[in-house]
Amino acid sequence: MTARIALVGDRSPHVVSHTRLPLLLEALAVRDRLVLDAYWIPTEDAAREGALRGFDAVWVVPGSPYRSEEGAVAAIRHARVEGVPFLGTCGGFQHALLEFARSAAGLPDAAHAENDPGAEAPLFAPLACSLEGHADTVLLAPGSLAHRAFGSERSVERYSCRYGLARHEDVLTAHGLRFSGRDAAGAPRVAELPGHPFFLATLFQPELSGDGSRPHPVIRALARAALEHASRARAGQPAGRGC
Repeated sequence: MTARIALVGDRSPHVVSHTRLPLLLEALAVRDRLVLDAYWIPTEDAAREGALRGFDAVWVVPGSPYRSEEGAVAAIRHARVEGVPFLGTCGGFQHALLEFARSAAGLPDAAHAENDPGAEAPLFAPLACSLEGHADTVLLAPGSLAHRAFGSERSVERYSCRYGLARHEDVLTAHGLRFSGRDAAGAPRVAELPGHPFFLATLFQPELSGDGSRPHPVIRALARAALEHASRARAGQPAGRGC
């Protein structure tokens, strides 16, 4: 069986994680027998109604600033509301929190300083110390989706980002988002949505793990969730709905 996955982002040969994706998809098929039929969806196209219909998973990949913040957010909203397996990495993590803040947590004016540098109190602001090119330990909450995906309570991951969550962590948590991975200082690095079939976002880039011949556990977990979604769709079973 094959599952259809939307890779939402603005494809570029200059973004290392983008060049890794063909290797990772091939490795998933050959090593793990998890076959994904992947389609690139530019963020500008993702904003169109129905652009993500029929996909078994949505992966918002790194490479921000995206050409269309609206498109990235729309893709995430579709996955969250329709119960479609979702993975957001780096910029995908940031925009997943942005979408949730605006649509589910009562923060309609939540902004990202990378997209809106004039925002008075952005949800995401420049980090005091950039994580670009940095590797750090991530501690995972026992019993979480992230913990099950990793199969471990800690991991060392690679980053390539300059923005972090600046405020409203308590509001996001109160409305149902779970921060299931943190660095040693306690800063959020992984988020998930309990009650959703599979909704996971990482501030780090699992695409950069190793040499690309062994997909990161998070990527394998997304692939399995996509195939489960495809299996239910072919059996005529309704998809689980998000919050």
